[in-house]
Amino acid sequence: MAISYNKLWKILIDRDMSKTEFRKKADIGTATLAKLGKNQQVSMDVLLRICAVLKCDISEIMDVKHSEG
Repeated sequence: MAISYNKLWKILIDRDMSKTEFRKKADIGTATLAKLGKNQQVSMDVLLRICAVLKCDISEIMDVKHSEG
């Protein structure tokens, strides 16, 4: 299973928001921002804070891709 936060980065670009500004508004640390950048798992609490700041649904910031096998 793979996670992609490409939708999140697109929202930030569309809203002309820097990653630093986003990080501060969402109250997430630099390590968590790095995890998002590497498409790694982060806690549900972090995802919900991101959604609250961006006023969006979780499906608007990430995709989950299941590996076929």
